[in-house]
Amino acid sequence: MANTAQARKRARQAEVSRRHNASFRSMVRTYIKKVDVAIAGGNYDDATTAYKTAVPVIDSLADKGIIHKNKAARHKSRLNSAVKALQA
Repeated sequence: MANTAQARKRARQAEVSRRHNASFRSMVRTYIKKVDVAIAGGNYDDATTAYKTAVPVIDSLADKGIIHKNKAARHKSRLNSAVKALQA
């Protein structure tokens, strides 16, 4: 447990930040799942629309440091490959 006032305040701030970041991570997972559902449905147009809405969300979280930039790139690449496979 924190002993100083400064350490107690930092612990409070870290908890608020952790909850905030957790909600962002949950949000990006939801967007990824929406793309996956659209891909599983087999509709290219729906999958493309879901992908185009997910990409800015993934990018913004990578810019904020919530998720790593390579993880964001990996998700976008895999989703894009899956969407493009529907077209063929």
